[in-house]
Amino acid sequence: MIVPEFLLKKIYQKGTLKKDEQGVSFELKNILGPGFISGFNFVQINDKKFDAADVFFVTDNTEIKGTDVSEQTPLKFRLGQKGTIKIADNTCVQDGINKIIIEIMNPEAGKVTVKFEDNI
Repeated sequence: MIVPEFLLKKIYQKGTLKKDEQGVSFELKNILGPGFISGFNFVQINDKKFDAADVFFVTDNTEIKGTDVSEQTPLKFRLGQKGTIKIADNTCVQDGINKIIIEIMNPEAGKVTVKFEDNI
């Protein structure tokens, strides 16, 4: 199953990119339908790439480390559900436009790459 890029971009909640002392965060919302995330390959912000060990996903008041999401322990992501991606590094963002790439794994679609831009 291939999801068109214009739909994938709508997952990102524009205007949610935040920088503070703890790092960087931004929000996603599942607008595609019920599904699972079976792995976080990486998150890249501008030129800095973070692997699953550096990524946290927060949803329903639960924080999950990227390395804890796998085919054996997938993350259920319901239709309409929101989640926050957190990274404990705030040096990767800049004033103005920031380019973000997320690569996750999905049991049905395989590798899914989402690209978007946002301002701080």
